Amino acid sequence: MAKVFQKSSFLTDAVLHYCPGCGHGIVHRLVAEALDDIKAQGHVIGIAPVGCAVFAYNYFNCDMIEAAHGRAPSVATAVKRVNPDNIVFAYQGDGDLASIGLCETVHAAARGENVTIVFINNAIYGMTGGQMAPTTLIGQKTTTSPLGRNPAVNGNPIRICELLSTLDGPSYIERVAVYDTPHILSAKKAIRKAFENQVNKKGFSLIEVLCNCPTNWGMTPQQSMDYIKNDMTKIFPLGVFKEV
Repeated sequence: MAKVFQKSSFLTDAVLHYCPGCGHGIVHRLVAEALDDIKAQGHVIGIAPVGCAVFAYNYFNCDMIEAAHGRAPSVATAVKRVNPDNIVFAYQGDGDLASIGLCETVHAAARGENVTIVFINNAIYGMTGGQMAPTTLIGQKTTTSPLGRNPAVNGNPIRICELLSTLDGPSYIERVAVYDTPHILSAKKAIRKAFENQVNKKGFSLIEVLCNCPTNWGMTPQQSMDYIKNDMTKIFPLGVFKEV
C-alpha cells in the first residue's frame, strides 16, 4: 500500500502533554516538516522555553537545550556563535518571549543574530493558570483580569512583529496563524523560509504564530479557532512585517 503521509523524522514518538485542542502540536509538526524539507537532519539545535512548551525537548528529534525563563534568544545566540554551521532555533510562548524575555528578544534582533525564533502567541499564560499576558487582547478575560483587560489599568497588547520590524537587525519578520488549513500551510511556508534564511546567513528571523488555548480561554477547540480568526487577527494582523 502506498504511503501518503508519515510523521516527520524531526518528531519523536513521545505523547504530547498539551491540552486537547491546543495548537502547539500543529506548530511542532510544522517546525519539524520545515526542517525535513531543507534536509537539516543532524545539523539542528533547538532551545526549549519555560511555559507550555517546556517539554519541547521530548518532542523534537534533534539536540535540545532547556533555557531559563525568557532567555532562549541569549542561549540561541551563544549556541549559534560556537556552532555557526548548525541551524539554531528557539521555540517560545508569549509570556516567555514578550514578557520576561522581551529584553533578550529585542537585543538578539537588534544584533541581527543568525537564529530563528518561533513565537507562539496565544494571548495568555497557559501553563501557570491563565493569567494576563503581554499579548492579551483588550477586554479579554483572564485569571488576573477577570473583568477583561483594561488599557487604563493593564496597558495595551504588545505587537512583537511590529516592534521588531523597526529595528535594523532582523532579516525576516512574519505573523501567521493556524486556525484553518490554508493558514496552516502558509505558516509552514513562513517557518521554512525562516530556516532557509538562516542557512543563507541572512540574520535574525522571527515567525509569530497566532495560536489557541481552549482550556484557559474557556472555549471549545472550534470556538478558540474562530476567536483567532475573528478577534486576534484584528489586533495582530497577519503578514510579512520585514524582509531583507
